[in-house]
Amino acid sequence: MVDAFDGDVAAATVAQLQAGMETGSLTSVSITQAYLDRIDDVDRAGPSVNSVLMTNPEALDIAAQLDRERQEQGPRGPLHGVPILLKDNIDTGDRMVTSAGSLALASPAGVDATVAARLRQAGCVLLGKTNLSEWANFRSTRSSSGWSGVGGQTKNPHVLNRNPCGSSSGSGAAVAAGLCAGAIGTETDGSIVCPSNANGIVGIKPTLGLVGRTGIVPIAHSQDTAGPMARTVADAAAILTALVGVDPADPITSGDGVQRHPDYTLFCAGGDLAGVRLGVARNYTGFHERADLLLTQALLALAELGAIVVDPAEIPHRGAYDDAEYEVLLYEFKSGLNAYLAGRPELETRTLADLIEFNLAHAETEMPFFRQEIFEKAQEKGDLTEAAYLEALETSKRLAGPDGIDTALQQHGVDALVAITGGPAWPTDPVTGDHFLGGCSSPAAVSGYPHITVPMGTIFGLPVNLSIFGAAFSEPILIRVAHAFEQATRLRAVPRYLPEVDLTQA
Repeated sequence: MVDAFDGDVAAATVAQLQAGMETGSLTSVSITQAYLDRIDDVDRAGPSVNSVLMTNPEALDIAAQLDRERQEQGPRGPLHGVPILLKDNIDTGDRMVTSAGSLALASPAGVDATVAARLRQAGCVLLGKTNLSEWANFRSTRSSSGWSGVGGQTKNPHVLNRNPCGSSSGSGAAVAAGLCAGAIGTETDGSIVCPSNANGIVGIKPTLGLVGRTGIVPIAHSQDTAGPMARTVADAAAILTALVGVDPADPITSGDGVQRHPDYTLFCAGGDLAGVRLGVARNYTGFHERADLLLTQALLALAELGAIVVDPAEIPHRGAYDDAEYEVLLYEFKSGLNAYLAGRPELETRTLADLIEFNLAHAETEMPFFRQEIFEKAQEKGDLTEAAYLEALETSKRLAGPDGIDTALQQHGVDALVAITGGPAWPTDPVTGDHFLGGCSSPAAVSGYPHITVPMGTIFGLPVNLSIFGAAFSEPILIRVAHAFEQATRLRAVPRYLPEVDLTQA
C-alpha cells in the first residue's frame, strides 16, 4: 500500500514517485527537473545549504531516455527513473568530477565506480555529487565536518549554523532538504550514521562485503563501505538492493559467508516485532540527557510493538580498540590511496606524498582552517606486512566483533542491539573544529557489521536518531526493526532552515 502522493516531490517516497510514473502523472524528466529547481532554490539560493557540489549536465537527457524506455519496455525495477545523489568520493564515468573535496583531484574520473554502475543498471538518474568533509574527514583532527576545499561548508538544513556531521555531510543534508529521492554515502567509522543522525534521516551502513568499493576514494579497506541515505527505511532498503552484488575487483564481495538478499524492501513488511529481542547498549548512551529521554520513549514504542527489551546489554571493550583502529586506518589509507591515485592517470598528484606537497603549495585554499597532520602520520607508515599493522588489525577486529558485538548478542540472547546514534548537532566552528558529543558507530564500523539509524525525535529542533546494529549480514532483522519503529512513531522532522536554534522549541 503506497501512501497518497500530495504533489510535493521534495517529500515523496521512492514508491510514490514510482507510482506517479506508472500512472503518467509524473515522469522521470518532471521529477528530475523538480529536484534541479529545488537545488537552485534551496541549496544555492534561499537558505543556501551548500550540500550539492555539482549537478549532472546529462541528468535531464538520462531521465528522458529512461522515460522512453519505460514506455517501450516497462520499468527496470523500483528505482527506474529515480534521481539519486552521490557523495563526491565516488567515481562516475561522465562529465562530473570526483574530488573527495580536494582541489588536487577536481577532475572527471572517467569510469563509473561499482556503486555508480549498479545504480545506472537499476535505472537511476545520477543527479549530481554532494559535498563532503574533505578526504572523508581524514586529513586533520581539527577539521570541520562538511567543509571541503572544493565546496566550502555544508550547513545543517534544520538549523543553518549547526553542523551536518560527516563525512557524508552533503548527502545527509541534501536528503533532509528534499533535493533528491536518496543519496549514497560512504563510511569508515560513522560517516553514514553520524550525518544521518544530525540531519534526521535514515542511513544504512551495510555489512562489509555486501557493496563493492571499486572506484571509491579509500580510507581503509578493512572498514570502508558505501550505503544508502534516505528519508524512509523502505527507500533506503530499495537503494541498498540496487547497491549489493559481487564486485570482481573487490575480493571481499565474493568471500565465503557473504549473505545477500534479492530485495531488502521485503523486510519492511509488517508492523509488529513480536518475539524480537533487543538489547540496549547502555554504554553507548549518555551523549546528552535529552537524548537519553528520547531513547526511553523509543524503548517504550519498541515494547508496544511486541519487542522484548533487554536492558542493559552492554557491548564489551568500548574504547579499548580506539588506538588500534587509528593505527590500521593510517596504514591502510596510505596503501589504498596510493593505489587509487595510480588508477587516475589524468591527475598530477599520484601519491599521498604528492598530496601533502600540493596542500602546502595551495595552503590558502586547501588549509585555511586546519592542517594535514593525519596525512603526515600516514605517510610515515610502512607497508601492510609490518607487524604493527597486523597486530592492530587483529586487535581491533577481535575486540569490536567476536569479543564485542557478538559477545553482547550471545550473552543477552538478543537479535540486535539498540543505542543512541549520537548527540544533537553542534555549532559549526572552523577555528577549533568539530565539537562531537559522542556516538555509537565504532563497534559496527570496526567489526564490519551492519548499522541502521532512524529518527527518534528532536532536541530544540535538532534531530537525534536511534541506532540498531547486530551481527554480520543481519540487515534483514535490522531493517524490520527500523521500519516498524519508523512507521509506529513517524518522528522524522521536516527541516525549518532556522538561522539558529529556537530555544522555545524543546
